[in-house]
Amino acid sequence: MQHNNSIHCTVTECKFHCNSDNYCVLSEINVVKNINIASSIECTDCGSFQKK
Repeated sequence: MQHNNSIHCTVTECKFHCNSDNYCVLSEINVVKNINIASSIECTDCGSFQKK
């Protein structure tokens, strides 16, 4: 499957990780907060993640 040059990803455990390089194969991702008010990068997650 062809990767999306706009979405760099190193999460090899994700179903959408391109196996040949560190990119995502999705055309877009959903970024979500993991707390009510995000104040740092640690407060956000990729909501599109699915375990392989």
